[in-house]
Amino acid sequence: MKRARIELVLVLVALIVLGGFATRFVNQSGWTLYYGDAEAHLNIARRIVDSRTPGYEQLGYPWLPLPTVLILPLVRYDPWWRNGLAGAIPSSACWVLAGVFLFAAVRRVMRSSAAAFVALGIFALNPNLLYLQATPMLEPVFLAGFMAILYCTVLFRETQSLWAVTGAAFASLAASLSRYDGWFLIPFVTLYFLLAARRRRLVVALIFGAIASLAPIYWLAHNWWLYANPLEFYNGPYSAKGIYQRALDQHMPPSPGDHDWKKAWLFFRITARVCAGWGAVAVAAMGLAGVIWKRTFWPVALVAIPPAFYLWRMYAGESPIYIPELWFNSYYNTRYGLSALPLLAMVGAGVVLLGPARLRPFLAIAAIAVAVAPWLIHPKPDDWICWKESEVNSEGRRAWTRQAAQLLAAEYRPGTGIYTSFGDDKLAVLREAGIPLREALRDANEPAWMAATTRPDLFLHEEWVLATSGDPVATAVQRATFKAGPRYYRIQTIMVHSEPVIEIYKRD
Repeated sequence: MKRARIELVLVLVALIVLGGFATRFVNQSGWTLYYGDAEAHLNIARRIVDSRTPGYEQLGYPWLPLPTVLILPLVRYDPWWRNGLAGAIPSSACWVLAGVFLFAAVRRVMRSSAAAFVALGIFALNPNLLYLQATPMLEPVFLAGFMAILYCTVLFRETQSLWAVTGAAFASLAASLSRYDGWFLIPFVTLYFLLAARRRRLVVALIFGAIASLAPIYWLAHNWWLYANPLEFYNGPYSAKGIYQRALDQHMPPSPGDHDWKKAWLFFRITARVCAGWGAVAVAAMGLAGVIWKRTFWPVALVAIPPAFYLWRMYAGESPIYIPELWFNSYYNTRYGLSALPLLAMVGAGVVLLGPARLRPFLAIAAIAVAVAPWLIHPKPDDWICWKESEVNSEGRRAWTRQAAQLLAAEYRPGTGIYTSFGDDKLAVLREAGIPLREALRDANEPAWMAATTRPDLFLHEEWVLATSGDPVATAVQRATFKAGPRYYRIQTIMVHSEPVIEIYKRD
């Protein structure tokens, strides 16, 4: 028992150091907010406390609320908001928790510290996940809840403790309030408790199911209350389904795997391999025999659920993946391949079980060395597909954001106001310029924004305008001038290849 506690403390300290170093390196390199989603998550939290209309309504949709809530205490601090650390620190902390729970679960189910270290090595030394945990992305928060579910279910099988059931239920709340993968887990984990309980089966399953279901129920109520549609997050204009439908309406080709299981499997498995690295896949292939021998069927089945979820979503056309190795030769949602990393880690841990106890530490070292070999052979960020996607897809956005921020930082006077259009990309301009979000009138500030947009000659009073060419804000500015309202002059047009044209106006 004492040795087990020492190992957990060592794992915790090592993960804190590794995660902290990675977060610091990413931030100092300027990569923290390369992902557009990372920028959005950070600014959603900021606008709850810094807006013309601050408060709960700024939470919006479709992203689930827990990551935003974790960012809230830190995002008030301007330097951390501006450099993104307010969002990166909670992600890194959740990644640490995920690693600790994974280690504890594998050690308990396989009765081997060596196996647990193999699983942890595959998980924690993956540069794609290390990069994500250093950004305000949702995956680390989900993984913390998911790995806690894994540990609690393993603990319940041994102890039959209702505390383990309750722990799994609250871990499920965390997972389900961070990513929709968590919703997909609920029926499977409920069925597990129903089958694994030796007594009071129905009570055990009901305890977990009742608590875990509170997350989806809350989010349905949230969407109903704010948008009069409980499924707004699923079929609203900014949902994944809504975005994909708009692409189809613009005659874009269907995404790979859309109602094609064979192609969906091809894209997912190659993305998972590129995300995890061939070393982790090789170790998992060797460890499969050990997993079968030890009969660790439930843990493996549990960690296989998220990859199955994404495969199904690809088939439904709602979570497309693009990678350069395959059709379209582009990057999009490559991080979904990381959903297979816990599965590879769990199965890979079985490799040490194939040898005698005295050789297991050496087998563990060899397995970890093989797993990290691809990243040591090619240590450049260009070989980390998640980083590469964020870098390539954000190049144009970062260019026009920088130009617009430089202008506003130099010329904007506090209190004069900025009228701006849809999207958190415009808020990135204010963040970089060091302008509080309460200075901006935007679409989330109803009814003032709608009044200014529909009757700009009467209700538009801001001195500055930041718009996308042809959008409702740019149109309102032109209409105001035409109707002898406030006169605005376009003082800068920012044109970046493959990006929308950005227009900045100033009131006369």
